Amino acid sequence: MTDRPDLTNLPSYRQPRRSVFSARKIALMASVVAGFGIAVHGFSPSTSPADLFSSPAQAQVNNEVRKVERPIGFADVVERVKPSVISVKVNIKEKVASNDSDDDSSPFQPGSPMERFFRRFGGPDGFPGQKGGRGRVVQGQGSGFFISADGFAVTNNHVVDGADKVEVTTDDGKTYSAKVIGTDQRTDLALIKVEGSSNFPFAKLADGKPRIGDWVLAVGNPFGLGGTVTAGIVSASGRDIGNGPYDDFIQIDAPVNKGNSGGPAFDTNGEVMGVNTAIYSPSGGSVGIAFSIPASTVKTVVAQLKDKGSVSRGWIGVQIQPVTSDIADSLGMKKAEGALVAEPQANGPAAKAGIESGDVITSVNGESVKDARELARTIGGLAPGATVKLNVLHKGQDKVVNLTLGQLPNTVEAKADTDNDSGKGASKGTDVPKLGMTVAPANSVAGAGKDGVVVTEVDPKSAAAERGFKEGDVILEVGGKSVSTAGDVRDAINTARTDNKNSVLMRVKSGGQSRFVAVPLAKG
Repeated sequence: MTDRPDLTNLPSYRQPRRSVFSARKIALMASVVAGFGIAVHGFSPSTSPADLFSSPAQAQVNNEVRKVERPIGFADVVERVKPSVISVKVNIKEKVASNDSDDDSSPFQPGSPMERFFRRFGGPDGFPGQKGGRGRVVQGQGSGFFISADGFAVTNNHVVDGADKVEVTTDDGKTYSAKVIGTDQRTDLALIKVEGSSNFPFAKLADGKPRIGDWVLAVGNPFGLGGTVTAGIVSASGRDIGNGPYDDFIQIDAPVNKGNSGGPAFDTNGEVMGVNTAIYSPSGGSVGIAFSIPASTVKTVVAQLKDKGSVSRGWIGVQIQPVTSDIADSLGMKKAEGALVAEPQANGPAAKAGIESGDVITSVNGESVKDARELARTIGGLAPGATVKLNVLHKGQDKVVNLTLGQLPNTVEAKADTDNDSGKGASKGTDVPKLGMTVAPANSVAGAGKDGVVVTEVDPKSAAAERGFKEGDVILEVGGKSVSTAGDVRDAINTARTDNKNSVLMRVKSGGQSRFVAVPLAKG
């Protein structure tokens, strides 16, 4: 018998040693190795070690696997688009800063979601123009990108708003002066013009709409580091983050941080799908939830800013709200869609055309309106002076209204003072059975006005409380009928019950704003 050779001294036959890595480290390393394993399939060597020991059939399968295209990185895309991205730096000289002032020059309402987002998301010093002391020069920074070779570039309004000096740094480290051509606070977009060259590398705005799950690359200037690239996917679309009626954000999970404001979000074709504008972050850093303005919106706004330095939007002059399932049931609608008119503005285009409170706008120029936000975006995207055809549900009947759009005012009308004495001087009120609140004629309550009934008390465990009623609210209509006494309210509720309605629709005025509330009706 032939003696077997002693293989124990060969390197390939050494006894395994106990690993010095923890289980967690091993798991992390395993994930990395798995990643490399996927990348290997992107290469096609003529012969691999596995082929030497596999059957012809298995070798054929392996060859077919290697032929499948696999993503191996974004380097080619980044190399092409990164030169179009710029860092934006601004200086703002404070004009007035008193010690007792709490005005931080934020472009958004204090306490609003966008105000909180940008307080964390803007430059290191917060908002451009933030007050901190008399005579202090505030510096802010963000990102942007060229959209043409002659130096036009896009960034965020909150990056350059109120800036006395704007400078940009390109990917090759050169610094140029820039001037603000125009800004749009409602979409938080700004157009700037960079001086010094006519051959800047620029990016193209995408024509299509990204799909959820598509790859996305964010390029910008986080924390002033400049030229930083991160990757992720499109997490959602059509996001409303409470900034205003034109919210239509793309949500992405590519890491986006302070200083990325105004930077582009690229698709894998190297086109800009959106402008990074806000993040949601309890800590102030990226947690995988960022919001980008869609390229379609950017195109529309930038075109107007370049043409005239401002944005004009169509306006019909109504307060609108969503049609909930309860409201749809109250109105006898089969689907909860369209935009409910809470109140037409006096002398506005809608009021002149005969649109009333309680009407539901269901389509514009033959295109269905999904909800109130879609109506606002559709009308806002049309030019003032244009004629539109609205399909309206009016008191249960369909009708067509033609009107000419006005121009959306640049200033928001002041709301009525909510700290009035609405509840003062009121009688205890009369109970409204099964709703959990008491009401009194508005004309008997100082500051409540002449119309409707004022809510004087709300049971915190009642249906009224669940729907947001509070003391001082004024109920103007119940079930489409004007009310002035508690008896009117009871009669309208009884009528709704007789008609087998599950809820009754009330028009309520609170803090100077009107809204409709569907209140469920208890049986019996």
